[in-house]
Amino acid sequence: MKGILFAELEVEIPFHDVDSMGITWHGNYLRYFELVRCKLLDKIGYGYRAMQDSGYVWPIVDVQIKYVQSSTFEQRIIIKAALVEWENRLKINYQVVDAQTGKRITKGHTIQAAVDMQTQELCFVTPDVFQQKIAHLLPQSPTAEQSE
Repeated sequence: MKGILFAELEVEIPFHDVDSMGITWHGNYLRYFELVRCKLLDKIGYGYRAMQDSGYVWPIVDVQIKYVQSSTFEQRIIIKAALVEWENRLKINYQVVDAQTGKRITKGHTIQAAVDMQTQELCFVTPDVFQQKIAHLLPQSPTAEQSE
């Protein structure tokens, strides 16, 4: 999985997440994405509380999920997240894989956009506060002075 920053989380599918056939209900994958997304944002130091404190909310404006294979009650899965875009919006890619075999179960992405809480306006460029939080985590390219 390609990306700028990564997080993963291992969970066991609980009984309340499955249907009467013991298969994970499809809507729960969005919740699994949320769990690992929170871990990724915490790694940046810009979780949902920090977002609000900085004056921005970041609603999901687009989501895509592809169900490749079913998961079942008590199955251990690894939920992976990779930040792939951040300059104008946050795009995070996800994979859910079987913890034992590594076989892909589900993949998808979410896109979040910053909204200024005071003006309720959509930001077309990622706010400075997020850019400052992520700057030290990005691979540094040499400046013109360093390359001379």
